[in-house]
Amino acid sequence: MMSSYQAGLVADGSILLLGALSVYVILSTGQLSLGNAGFMAIGAYLSSWLTVSAGMPLTPAIVVSAAVSAVFGLIIGFPALRLKGLYLAMATLGFGEMVRTFFLNFEPTGGAGGFSGMEHVPLWYILGWTAFVLACVMICERTRWWLEIRAVNDDELAAGLVGMNTTVTKLMAFMTGAAIAAVAGALLAHQNLYIEPGNFGFDRSTEFVLAMILGGSSLAAGSIVGAALLIMLPELLRDFVDWRIAIFGALLVAVLLVRRQGILDRNVFGLAKFWRRAN
Repeated sequence: MMSSYQAGLVADGSILLLGALSVYVILSTGQLSLGNAGFMAIGAYLSSWLTVSAGMPLTPAIVVSAAVSAVFGLIIGFPALRLKGLYLAMATLGFGEMVRTFFLNFEPTGGAGGFSGMEHVPLWYILGWTAFVLACVMICERTRWWLEIRAVNDDELAAGLVGMNTTVTKLMAFMTGAAIAAVAGALLAHQNLYIEPGNFGFDRSTEFVLAMILGGSSLAAGSIVGAALLIMLPELLRDFVDWRIAIFGALLVAVLLVRRQGILDRNVFGLAKFWRRAN
């Protein structure tokens, strides 16, 4: 039986995994988003308002929040199509800060004082949503749509020349990532029972990116490893109070130096299949 502290760690890890998946889907098209905390904030505040003020059940509220966030992903995705690399990252970072500032000054959701009154959700509910979203992403990885995503990532010009609609592919990825981030935000709000704009700053977006890159940016399963490491390593290093942050940073640098593609990649699974066949 898990203690409440352990259950909290598992819940935090699950929400972090969802955030990492939201970045992973967008990055798979070659677009780096540093504004997913903004989509997360939309999901958190909208689902909280719907359940507290409008009396809507939580599950429909999460679905509505994900749909609204996907629309914002579409709106942001259109101008983002003209940007690449660092410029796209800065544009999405600006969007995230714009959303945070909006909720900082939006009184119906508490403004700087935050929003509260949500009903606490059990761990199994968070795990259920996480498993559902992870399964959907892993199923998508086996579809024609994902082959188009990888083609756009490898060579967008060549993908367009063979007849692929690269614009639609990139916009769909942006919308999907925004929706997943909104689900993470809704679960965070109903786990913590209180949210405020500071929960959705730049550090939240970088945490998502770090978990995804550390675990492996070429497959969804890598986000599981990255999220688990970011949650567990600070706990394992708790005895080294004065040096914990330095050791944590050194371990991250070491992993990325040894495996720039992250801990997991497609070649790892390919070698595993070859080994099973050989034996």
